[in-house]
Amino acid sequence: MSNPVIKYIVSNKIIVIVGAYFFLSAILKATTEIDVCIPCLWKAIFGFHCPGCGLTTAFISLMELDFRKAFESNQLIFIIMPFGLYYLTQDYVEHRRKYNA
Repeated sequence: MSNPVIKYIVSNKIIVIVGAYFFLSAILKATTEIDVCIPCLWKAIFGFHCPGCGLTTAFISLMELDFRKAFESNQLIFIIMPFGLYYLTQDYVEHRRKYNA
């Protein structure tokens, strides 16, 4: 197992599984309108939207390049996506530095 990407995936199994589920469910909803996304527990228990409600819809809108709908769904997507990509990039670089040395 010398491929650094495979090593990274194996060492971050839980994050990869949750991320893959989120990404694949968003693609499925965007292309077929089949919704297998996990419902918001906060909304189910307390009856009102949490700050994260609408992030999946906003992510799907970004995949469809509908920036206005993404902004209307949840404005935080424009903060979370860049920071999330930055975190994943930095984590991967650190992982490569740690295991390639």
